[in-house]
Amino acid sequence: MLRSDYKHFLTVETRWMDNDVYGHVNNVVYYSFFDTAVNRYLIDEGVLDIRDGDTVGFVVETSCTYEKPIAFPDRVTAGLRVARIGTSSVRYEIGIFRNDDDESSAHGHFVHVYVDRASERSRPIPDGMRAALERIT
Repeated sequence: MLRSDYKHFLTVETRWMDNDVYGHVNNVVYYSFFDTAVNRYLIDEGVLDIRDGDTVGFVVETSCTYEKPIAFPDRVTAGLRVARIGTSSVRYEIGIFRNDDDESSAHGHFVHVYVDRASERSRPIPDGMRAALERIT
């Protein structure tokens, strides 16, 4: 995947503790990059209140394809786009780019189902959130 395939970007610094015994960022950290990119976008757009909001997203599916390694002290840029918006769910696609590379080191997807915080039952995506998601479709 290429940087130009994505609509929104977030830079994340790797940390010493992200490296595993093989000398590269451990696979589980990539999922943290995904989660951070998605939620940071929603928070910055003012459509996700992680402490008091009535609507929250539950991750129901995620996948990652690893292409080339990243290691501390590399800088990571997460590219983000929305592939599909349903009534209560959204599929995000994320590309992970090492330093200034134009080709991704990894790419994958992340599916949220939006639910009522109190009942944990699915609910339609709120209008403001839907508008923010459509901007990166």
